[in-house]
Amino acid sequence: MLRLGPNRLIWIGFALLLLGVIIPFLMIINVFKSTFLLNFLSYFISLAGLIIGLIGTGLYMAAHRKKDK
Repeated sequence: MLRLGPNRLIWIGFALLLLGVIIPFLMIINVFKSTFLLNFLSYFISLAGLIIGLIGTGLYMAAHRKKDK
């Protein structure tokens, strides 16, 4: 299985959060047609980015806390 480090999880979370902001912006300026599927997809991408970023941050803090002691 592919092992992801905390830094990589933080970057993946950031990218998903950014995508979760860009998609609604593109719907506002009428690049994409606003549909229920696209709205929910954008919401869940943003939510997944937040969760993955928080997990990555927690793992990063846990790794550095062990190094300090």
